[in-house]
Amino acid sequence: MTNKTKALLAAVVVAALAVTAGIALLVVGAPGGAPDRTAAGPAESSDPGPGDSTPDARTAAQLGEDFLDEWVDDDGRVVRRDQGDDTVSEGQAYGMLVAVGTGDEDRFAAVWDWTKEELVRPDGLLAWRWADGAVVDDMPASDADVDAARALVLAGRAFDRPEWTAEGVQLGSVVLDEMTAVTDVGRILLPGPWAAGSAPWSYNPSYAAPAAFAQLGEASGDPRWAELEQGSRAVTTNVLTATALPSDWAQVQQDGTVVPLPSADGSAGTVQYSYDAGRLALRYAESCDPVDVALSARLAPVLQRYPELPMQLDLGGQSLGDDQSPLAYAARAAALASAGDPDAAAADLARSDALAQSTPTYYGAAWAALAALQLDGSALGACSPLAVSR
Repeated sequence: MTNKTKALLAAVVVAALAVTAGIALLVVGAPGGAPDRTAAGPAESSDPGPGDSTPDARTAAQLGEDFLDEWVDDDGRVVRRDQGDDTVSEGQAYGMLVAVGTGDEDRFAAVWDWTKEELVRPDGLLAWRWADGAVVDDMPASDADVDAARALVLAGRAFDRPEWTAEGVQLGSVVLDEMTAVTDVGRILLPGPWAAGSAPWSYNPSYAAPAAFAQLGEASGDPRWAELEQGSRAVTTNVLTATALPSDWAQVQQDGTVVPLPSADGSAGTVQYSYDAGRLALRYAESCDPVDVALSARLAPVLQRYPELPMQLDLGGQSLGDDQSPLAYAARAAALASAGDPDAAAADLARSDALAQSTPTYYGAAWAALAALQLDGSALGACSPLAVSR
């Protein structure tokens, strides 16, 4: 990939869509609270960005290899070195996906073996957080479990390890049993078992992963994965019809309508597009369904307002601060690639990489690597929009 970080994106003026004030929030209780996913993506830099002097851009394979070298211990534990040296299930899943994407069977085996030994609960789901030698929060997070199941299925095929495929199918089956709900517009992925029950449901729009659902459906033959694709697509359409950008957290009603929330239980914080919601464009961009790709593309005009893109925006696209993150540029790259602008997308991938190098963080490094692997290659088995455009 060429280094196009000096390319300037034209600013596009779009109407800001405000979230209707005063909506009553009826929220399903979260026993013990949902895993704090905002802690996985802190303000990564207060600087305006990498500027004119940037490190050399890396290939997708180099990004992945460097993530594994820098953030994964020899025993397979993905360590959040910038956040107290703890480990979360999301990180283990990211490590597995990156290992598959770079063709590193040994590293994949190490990460999965550590995960099985330390995080797998009796029901087969993954405990969310581990620190100081033990699990300290055993509530699963469904995005991590889906990503891990997907990685297992892909690894089983890539490395001719049918036992990994079987483990991925089994993990996915428990996710379907324990962390999904059926709305009038289709099945949706709940953030964790704590959110199960009757409507309304707590919901994280960035957990929906159409490519993963399709791959797990193909591997398992379980029709509920196709139902998840349908329901997620319908709810995401509702999200992006109501607001210009998705919120980190939301609430889904039985009829599929969506209310943005400031947090998992709606009790505190600011409703915003931030470290969670940024992943939505990436997850939808790699889908093989053009309707999903079009949903990713809908974010592009709003995000193109900013040459220096903040990580935190309101749902109309107004800046809520100056924090920078590789995820912000990776998400815009996904939206631009989906919208048919590969040059601008490649420039943003390079910018994501540059920021990941200049301000190293676990979360930024993970998403700089995953974005490159998802958008510009076929190693993860989906429909990479930049690879398709060439």
